[in-house]
Order: sequence, then C-alpha cells, then structure tokens
Amino acid sequence: MQLSKALFWDTEYDKIDFEKNARSVIERVISRGTLDDWFAIKKYYGDERLKQEIIEIRYLDKITLNFCSKYFQLPKTSFRCFTINQSPRQLWNF
Repeated sequence: MQLSKALFWDTEYDKIDFEKNARSVIERVISRGTLDDWFAIKKYYGDERLKQEIIEIRYLDKITLNFCSKYFQLPKTSFRCFTINQSPRQLWNF
C-alpha cells in the first residue's frame, strides 16, 4: 500500500505491518492524510474493517468524527472517542 510517507515520519515506512498496526495506520490517514491516502486504505482494508477500527479509535477531532459518522451512517455516540472525555486544553489558570 502506498501512503504519504510524511504521515509516518516517526517510523520506518518500509517496516510498517499494515495488518498488525491497522488501527494506528487508519487513525493517521483519517486525521492527517490526503484524499489519495483515504482511497488507498479503503481499497486495502475495505469499508467493514475501516468501520470496525475507526469505532475503536480513542481520539478523533470533531470534523473527522462527523465525517466518519456520516460516511458509515452511525450515530456519533457509537464511536469510542465520543464517549471518552479528553483532558481540557488549558491545564493551568494564568
């Protein structure tokens, strides 16, 4: 599978196991990838596997969550990232 190598700046691209690390690969592509990257993972994993993995991702920004909800025709509440509370952005009151 050919994806944007910039997505995997912190690892050796040639050594990525796309099956073993499917969720992290999918998370990087849907969060920061290009449209070509999206089509590549759709072709490689298929819609059902994508749905299974995306539902279990711990954090998605609001725009990505909305896209995934509409694309897979699922309510936002069915995504793990929707039910896990994130830390507030501001930790200290200056």
